[in-house]
Amino acid sequence: MQLSDDFIAQTRLLFGDQRFERFVNALGEEPPVSIRLNPRKKACSSTLTASDAVAQVPWCPSGIYLNSRPNFTFDPLFHAGCYYVQEASSMFVDLVLRQYVNEPVAMLDMCAAPGGKSTAARSVLPEGSVLVSNEPIRLRAQVLTENIQKWGYPDCIVTNNYPKDFRKVKALFDVILCDVPCSGEGMFRKDEGAVGEWSTQNVEKCWQLQRSIVSEAWQCLAEGGLFIYSTCTYNTKEDEENVRWMTDELGAEVLPVDIMTPWNITSSLLEGFNQPVYRFIPGYTRGEGLFMAVLRKPGTPRSSDPRNLQSVSTNICKALNVLYDGQPKAEKKGHDLIPVHAEALSVLLDRDKYPMAELDYPTAIAYLRGEAISLPSDMPRGYIIVTFHRHPLGFVKNIGNRANNLYPKEWRIKSTHIPDYPDILKTTLE
Repeated sequence: MQLSDDFIAQTRLLFGDQRFERFVNALGEEPPVSIRLNPRKKACSSTLTASDAVAQVPWCPSGIYLNSRPNFTFDPLFHAGCYYVQEASSMFVDLVLRQYVNEPVAMLDMCAAPGGKSTAARSVLPEGSVLVSNEPIRLRAQVLTENIQKWGYPDCIVTNNYPKDFRKVKALFDVILCDVPCSGEGMFRKDEGAVGEWSTQNVEKCWQLQRSIVSEAWQCLAEGGLFIYSTCTYNTKEDEENVRWMTDELGAEVLPVDIMTPWNITSSLLEGFNQPVYRFIPGYTRGEGLFMAVLRKPGTPRSSDPRNLQSVSTNICKALNVLYDGQPKAEKKGHDLIPVHAEALSVLLDRDKYPMAELDYPTAIAYLRGEAISLPSDMPRGYIIVTFHRHPLGFVKNIGNRANNLYPKEWRIKSTHIPDYPDILKTTLE
């Protein structure tokens, strides 16, 4: 990996020689592999074998480190939303929300694609909460929609808008997460393309863009609301200096997060700035590069009122570009009622509403490829949910001699490869 001279000089000065050398050595190592289990879809990955001794991510009870990287594409439980493949540092949002959110809230994830932090947040938000997951870039928003639907939680709305659009509709949120676009220094180990794209000029552009996004988002935060700011970069211009700007210009209060010393999370590296901020550095922390700060807006938090939460959903769905409204409902077409895929993956699925057909591994992979499959002769005709280890994968329409595949075209597995069954399917289901 060829780091630029500017990055080396800047980061060595920031980290100090010893920390910088450990960081550089870590960039030459394989990144840790981690997944986060879905608490409402109780299953461990079917790709976990006896050799994949696991350890818990210390700041996230549902996070698990793996010893190696399985081919997740060929695990049906991955497609069923039983777990999310997420870098461990990003799971820190789980700890933040568990510490500070204890009653139902309306939350906005402003820059949410591909959905890792949104699905982590929805898993720990109190029952009755509403989460709006937004992504300004259309293609990324479609990936976000897929991952939110697979996770299966209710009241999870996906939008494709810019921050200014939220300000214009005057929706107020109790919690806002801004995982802002950044110079990507924390992604160097996972994405060598990020190394080539880095420049001091890009850093300058990023911190200014970040302040613009925060300024718009801040106006959408209710008094006393929680603001979570994060980047996947190390430099202080995008990190501590932006947090200091939020305290000076916006009146934000920086809040501490309860961490433990063995986690090796680095505090502020900006001279003269001693507020509690959290930096994950490869070589020190078992994860990729991440910076996070938690802030409070001045004022008295509003009470948890279901009417407020419902009004947020109603206003968003009326005024913004909604890709998924969080309420999967069958669609009327002529005289037929067509089920939507998200209904099969919902944690609230009524298992008595549709017949279910359990698939073996090869048939499950064929289904996920979008191929027509055959069901047992005693299965009724009509819409049927196909499952793998009793976890729904989606719908087929059984017409007797075959079952027409209704798996979304854009989600289908493209590869024609099928791993050997004994190598991939050594299951540890709960």
